[in-house]
Amino acid sequence: MRTLALYTGLLLAGSAWLFAPGKHEKAVMGGPVPASPAADSTRWQLAGNGGILWRVAQDERLPHRDHLEMSGRKVSIIVQYGADANRNLTLRREVYWPTLRTAPQPGEPDWHKYRAYLKRQYGGEVKPAVRINGKPMPNGPVRQVTLNGVLTILQAAGRGLTLERTLFPSVAQGAVLERWELTNTGKTAIKVAVAALNTSEKAAGIYGTYVLKTYAKAVPETALPPGKKMVFGLVFTARKESEPAPDLDLEAELRGREQFVQRVTGSLVLTTPDSVLNRAFRMAKIRAGESIFDTKVGPVHSPGGGRYYAGVWANDQVEYAGPFFPFLGYDLANQASLNAYRIFARDMKPDYRRIWSSHEMEADLPCCSKDRGDAAMYAYGASRFALAAGSPEIGKELWPAVAWSLEYCRRRINADGVVESESDEMEGRLPTGKANLSTSALAYGGLRSGADLARAVGRPDSAAAYDKRAAQLEEAIERHFGATVEGFRTYQYFEGHDTLRHWICLPLVMGITGRKEGTVRALFTRLWTANGLDVQPGANSFWDRGTLYALRGAYTAGETALATEHLMHYTHQRLLGSHVPYPVEAYPEGGQAHLSAESALYGRVVTEGLFGITPTGFRSFRCTPRLPAAWPGMELSNVKALGGALDLVIHREGPAIRLQVRRQGQTLFNQSLPDGSTFEVNLEQ
Repeated sequence: MRTLALYTGLLLAGSAWLFAPGKHEKAVMGGPVPASPAADSTRWQLAGNGGILWRVAQDERLPHRDHLEMSGRKVSIIVQYGADANRNLTLRREVYWPTLRTAPQPGEPDWHKYRAYLKRQYGGEVKPAVRINGKPMPNGPVRQVTLNGVLTILQAAGRGLTLERTLFPSVAQGAVLERWELTNTGKTAIKVAVAALNTSEKAAGIYGTYVLKTYAKAVPETALPPGKKMVFGLVFTARKESEPAPDLDLEAELRGREQFVQRVTGSLVLTTPDSVLNRAFRMAKIRAGESIFDTKVGPVHSPGGGRYYAGVWANDQVEYAGPFFPFLGYDLANQASLNAYRIFARDMKPDYRRIWSSHEMEADLPCCSKDRGDAAMYAYGASRFALAAGSPEIGKELWPAVAWSLEYCRRRINADGVVESESDEMEGRLPTGKANLSTSALAYGGLRSGADLARAVGRPDSAAAYDKRAAQLEEAIERHFGATVEGFRTYQYFEGHDTLRHWICLPLVMGITGRKEGTVRALFTRLWTANGLDVQPGANSFWDRGTLYALRGAYTAGETALATEHLMHYTHQRLLGSHVPYPVEAYPEGGQAHLSAESALYGRVVTEGLFGITPTGFRSFRCTPRLPAAWPGMELSNVKALGGALDLVIHREGPAIRLQVRRQGQTLFNQSLPDGSTFEVNLEQ
C-alpha cells in the first residue's frame, strides 16, 4: 500500500488517473491554451493531403498559439506553435524520452518517481544558423501550417525564398527531427550557407549516464538557382551513453513516419457524406496508434500528455483503447494492448484483493491506493478486446483474468445488489459515495461481454451464470440508482446525490435504456456546453472521455439525430477550431492534453455507436447501424477485427437498412431489416 504522503503527493501531481491538477501540469503542457476554449469559430480547413490546413496569411484573429503531441516508440514531443500579431512564428518543443528514466533527487517529493522521464524544452531560438547572400536569414511571416501526422510550417524566408519546416518524431529512435526545405521562388540564384550546430550534455539516470545532442550539419555556401530546393535538418536526440549514437537519415526518418501514418489510416476507413467526420476519424487513428513505447516489458501503449508514459492504466489502456485496436489492426497496438492485459492479470491474486489502477515506469511502479472499479474496467475492456481480436488463443489466455475480475465484482456487491468501489475513473475529483453508477455500469458491460467470451471459449455454464447476474445487476442499477435528478428521470450517481453527473451516460452505452429519455435530455441540455459535457452542472470543467461515451450512448440508445448533431458540433470544434486536431483529456486540468486513448474513444463512437458493432464471438458480431436520416449510406472498409479485412457497407432502402459484409470482394453477409434493427452476423456460417 502506498503511504498517505505518497497518495497526497500524487493528488497534487495531476494525472490521467490521479486526483487533482497541480502546478506541474501547466509547466509541461506547452504553455497557455485559449482562456475560454468554448465556441471558437473555424480556424482550420481540410487539406488535400488527408490532414488539415491553417491559412495563417489570411487569418486576422492573431496572435494564436496551439499545441499538439506526436509520439514514436522511444520519444514523444509536445510542440507549441503559433503566430504572433505580425504572423511571426512562435515555437517551443517539449521532448520526452519515456524510458530514459531519471534518478530521484534529494528533497524531491516521492511522487516524482512516477514522472521521472528525461525531458527537455527547446525554444524557437534553437535552430540552424542560415545565411542568405552572406546575411542571416530573416524570420519571415508564417503563411500556413498543415497537420497530417507531421507538423509542417510554411513561412517566408526573405525576398524570393520560402522555408518549409516539417517536425516529427522518429518512429523507432529516440529522436525528434525537423526537415528544413528552402525554395528559391525568385528569378535569380541565391547563395545559401548553413553553419554547423552541435551541442551536447550528459544527464544521470537510473540506467547510467544519458547523452543528449542537438545538431544540424553544415552546408557550405551553395548557389540555389530559381525554382530549386535545398534540404537540411535539425535533430534532437538522447540515448544511454552505453549505446551507440543512432545513424539518422533525415529523409528515411520522414518516410518512416509517413509510412506509419499511411499504415494506421489505411485500415478501418470511414466513408460517409460528411467529409469533416471522415477526416476527424482518420486523424484520431494516428494519435490513438502512435503513443506506443518500447519498454523492458515490451511495447506499452500510454496516454502521453507530458505526464503519462511507459506505463498502463486500467481506464486508458484496458477500458478505452484496447477494445478499439483490433478494429484498427495495427499489429504493434494489438501487441501493446495484450501486454497491458497481461500486466494487470499478474496482479490478480487468489485472495481477491483489489488490483492496482496503474502500472507505471515500465511496470516497475504500481499505483494507487483506492479501488476505482478497476476490475470492472478490466472485465469490460478485456472481454471486448479478446472477442474483437478474433483469436481463440487470446480469448483462452485472457479468460481467467476476465473471470477473476467478474468474481471480484461479485464479491463487492452490496445489500442493494450494486457493486461498491472506493472511487471511480475521476479519482476523487468529485464525490462518489460507497457505490457509484460507473463501477456498476462497467461491471454490467463486463458481464454481458464476459458471457459472450465464455461461450466463445467453451464455458456455457459460466456464460449462463453471467447472463443471469447481468439481468440481476440491471435490475439493481434501476432500483438503487434510478431517480429523478434536477427534474430529469435519470440516475443519481450515488445514493443521495442530487446533482447530475456526466457518467449517467454509461447505462446507455451498455444497452440499459429504461431511463433513456430523461438521461438523454439531461446529457444534451443541462450538462451540454460548447465544449461537450460538463462533468456536472456549473463545474466549468469538461473531460472529453465523458462526452465521447455520451455520444456513443446516444447512438446505442437509438437517438441518431441528436447524437449526430452533437457529434458534428464536437468534431468541428476538435478538428477545425482553436485547439486541434485530436480529442483532448480535459479543461482546465491538463490544458487540453492530446491523450491518446481519447482518440481511441472517438473511434469507438463510430465503430460501436454509429455502426453499432458489438463483438459476440471470435467471428460473430451484432450490428445496429444508426444511419442518419439525411445519409443514403455509409461504409467502414478494411476492418481488421473478427478475422480481418472486412468491409461493412450500409445503404438505406426506403424504411429499411441493408447491411453487406464483404471480404476482398466476396459478400459474406447481405440482409435488409427495418431501420433500427439489429443484424446478427456470423462469419463462420
